[in-house]
This record gives sequence, structure tokens and C-alpha cells, in this order.
Amino acid sequence: MITETLCKRLWKGTLSELSLVILFGMLSVFPSCTSKDKKAKVSRPNIIYILADDLGYAHLGCYGQEKIETPNIDKLASGGIVFTAHYAGAPVCAPSRCVLLTGKHLGHAQIRANDEWEERGDVWNYLTAQENPELEGQYPLKEGTQTVASILREAGYETAVIGKWGLGGPLTEGIPNKQGFNHFFGFYCQRQAWNYYPRYLWRDTTKVWLNNELIIPGTAGNKVTLQEGLDPLDECSYMLYVSNEYAPAVMQEEAIDFIRMNKEKPFFLFYATPIPHAALQAPKRLIDYYHNKFGDEDPYLGKSNYYPVRYPHATFAAMVSYLDEQVGELVNELKLSGIYDNTIIIFSSDNGPAFAGGADPPWFDAAKPFNAGLGWGKGYVTEGGIRVPMIVHWPGIIKPESKTGHVSAFYDVLPTVCDIAGAEIPEDTDGISFLPTLLGKSHQKKHQFLVWDYPAGGGQQAVRIGDWKAIRRNTFQDSLQIHLYNLISDTLERNDMASEYPKMVRKANMILGQEHIRPENKKFRVGALGD
Repeated sequence: MITETLCKRLWKGTLSELSLVILFGMLSVFPSCTSKDKKAKVSRPNIIYILADDLGYAHLGCYGQEKIETPNIDKLASGGIVFTAHYAGAPVCAPSRCVLLTGKHLGHAQIRANDEWEERGDVWNYLTAQENPELEGQYPLKEGTQTVASILREAGYETAVIGKWGLGGPLTEGIPNKQGFNHFFGFYCQRQAWNYYPRYLWRDTTKVWLNNELIIPGTAGNKVTLQEGLDPLDECSYMLYVSNEYAPAVMQEEAIDFIRMNKEKPFFLFYATPIPHAALQAPKRLIDYYHNKFGDEDPYLGKSNYYPVRYPHATFAAMVSYLDEQVGELVNELKLSGIYDNTIIIFSSDNGPAFAGGADPPWFDAAKPFNAGLGWGKGYVTEGGIRVPMIVHWPGIIKPESKTGHVSAFYDVLPTVCDIAGAEIPEDTDGISFLPTLLGKSHQKKHQFLVWDYPAGGGQQAVRIGDWKAIRRNTFQDSLQIHLYNLISDTLERNDMASEYPKMVRKANMILGQEHIRPENKKFRVGALGD
């Protein structure tokens, strides 16, 4: 942790006062770096960031989940620190990942919504896209964008992303290999990740073919419902939507191989699992377990998206438990490789819970104590859509059984990781390092506000200022009306207090205006905001 880079910065006088306090506070834990031994090499911690997909604030046992079992993730939580006021970068996938990787909030981000980039052609045609990689992927990050990975690679870390990317297709400048990652394995395209039994995955820019049939998921323009004549209560009727190689299992093998191959040097692994995003598909043994636990239930027959599912509740729970098993396997591999004590594991989710494909957030109370109802989770800047779990586990450094209400967001991850790795924190980041909180220090710097600027779902903006949350819901309709909620007394965001606190409304208006920069992508522009 007290890296060679940190030592050099100390001697050159370039460390901030806060970093100096942290540095000296840790000298009792790590080998020292003194003027007598300026070239002392100290082992830097490995960093594994696990990002779940559409996992709600309360889908985990350690956050109050009562139906789904997550013993391995709960063990990480009990051995580390649980954040109760951590926020995703956006209420949907791609922009949230952009914020995470670049350290810039949505008002400054390159990518602010899920742009399917349809001007390229028939991007929703899975058969055509299988042959033409130009149709894969979402709007790309610019080549040369400064990311967490590019900073860590410059600092000497081996870097990899495994899982779902969503920030540029295989033939674009947005590929991970041009964004600071040495290695990539998984889905470039979010649409392709709608099927857990895909025909192929990507390793860097090469397709890795799997032993699966092409199963086209239901989309807005392609309805997939249970075939006529099949019994909806018979499990066998749903076998059409299952194939041979389960993508999360294949990606898990890649993650474990990466750990084994890089155990002798510091590494950063961004493990962006697609679980539990729909389609609802999971190993049968776990579905059977939860079917026995929950009892019988009505099937999801496909309706408008993804695939029909015989036991939607049991299958969703099985997916989360499968991810939990994978976390346990990763921890076990770290121990077998002798690097467990020198590895930080961060676990979070890219946004709140989704309704699509048979997922049923209210049944699991997936965002409690916040609202998980339709229109309050994924896709919305309400608490259920953007407040997410975050667990940080760092053996011997973070005090076990810790919990913090420190208000933080995805764009804080970049400066925090820089602090941990001893790299310079970029001056243009919107984030604040939460390393002092991890170390149990009292001098944690705090945000004056957090911002979301989401040009979708009618056009939405939000700002959190202390205990207050201000929301604009319909900017596409030229409505800049502020709705104001007190998050302490009104966790469900039902009681609009804007008329009672005009001063706070004016402050929210000012912040939302000053933090909005006109996006380059025309699809992300909102006329009412001056774009």
C-alpha cells in the first residue's frame, strides 16, 4: 500500500495534506519508506471490482434480503465495510459504467444514456449481428479517455475487464484495450448479453465460439412467447431457451485464470458480471432449490421481452445465488494463490432493480427501505433506481463489521483507487477519495452535492444536497420543475416539499445548471437545458 510512487511523491512534496495524513497513519501497518531506503519496494494491493447488473439495494442478505441466500457476499460484508449511502453513476447500464470508469458525473460524462447506435443498421437483428460485428455494441468512449484502468496500468498494474462492457463495439475506439485494459473477455454489446447462452463471447478482438445454439431473445420488435400448444406449467416447455455453455461460468474460468497468471504482480480486475440482468436463466440445481423453498408460482410467458420462464422468482434468486457462489470461488482462489491478504474486493451494482423479463422487485422488496415499485427502480433517478449496495473488503486494513453512511458515488471510485495504488489523482475528476472512510479515519472529505443528468425516461435530473434530494422528471417536455424530498423522513420520496423550502429549490436549480455540460452526442441533448 505504501508504494514506491507514494514515497517519491512524499519526498518531492507533491502529496496533499490529506494524503500525508493517510500515509503516516498507515506506516504502522505497512513496511516503511525512509530516506535511507528510497528504493524500497512494497507490495501494492491487488484490486478486484465486482459490478453486478440490475442488483437492487436490498437483494443481498447483508442489506436485509430475506428470500435470497448470499452467504459469500455477506461474509465479505462482515469482514469489511458496508456503505449505506452509495450511489450508481446512472439509473441504467452504459452511462453508469462510464461514470465509474472515468470519475466524472453524468453532467460531464461522455455517455449519459443507453444509446443503441441504430444509425449503423439493423442492430437488433441477432442473426445479422452474429456475422457483422459492426452492429454490436453501444456508443463508444473516445480513444485515449482517461479511465481507472489506464491510470492503474500506467502505475504498473496488469488490468483486465471480464463480463459486460457496453461502452463501444468490437470495431470501435471504445474497446477496453483502447481504454486502459490489457485484457478483455465477455460481451461487448449489452443486447448480446440478454442471452446467457450466447453463440460466442469476445477475447479482446477475437470471437470465442461456444457450444450453443442461437436463441434470439424477445425485444420490442420481436415478441418471444411460449410456443402455442405447449403446457405453460410443464418445465419441459421451456427447454428451448436453454443451451449448453452458461456464459457466467465461462467468464468465471477466465477470471480465475487471470488471478492465477498475475499473482506475482499487482493487478486490477474489473469483473462486470451480467447477473442478475434479464433474461432469467440459471443452473437448474439452483432453480430447483428455490422452487422447493418458494413453492409453486405462475410462469412468465414472455410478453414483450426476453424469454418465457417457468419459475421467475426461483430463477431470479438462483441467478443471485450463482453470483454469490462465484464470489466465494474468487475468494478461495485468492487464498490458494497466497494473495488474499493483499487484495481489495469491492462489490457493487450498476443501478437499481429492473422489472423486465419476469423479474419482480416488489416481491423481493429489492430496494428497501426505498421504493422498488414500477417506475421507481432501474431507469429512474429515484433512490430505488440509483442507490446501490457497496461492500469493500480489505483483510487487515478495514475493520470487520464496519458500516458507514458516508455519501458517495461511482465517480469516487477512481480517486479512491488512485489513492490506494499511489497514483496521481486527476485534477478534473468529480470524485472524492473515500480511502479515509475505509481506514476508519475521521477526516473524510465530503461532497457538497451529488448530481445525475439522465437524458432518457422523459429527461431526468437529480441532485442530493445533504439530506435533501431534488428531482426534475420531464425535461424533454421543457419542464424544469423541481420536486424536493427529505431522504431522512421520506425514504419513499412521496412528499414533495418544494413549496415549503424555496431556498433549497433555488440551490438545486443553480447546481443542476452549473453542473450540466452540453454533450457531444446529439442523442443526449435536452433543449430545455440549453443544449
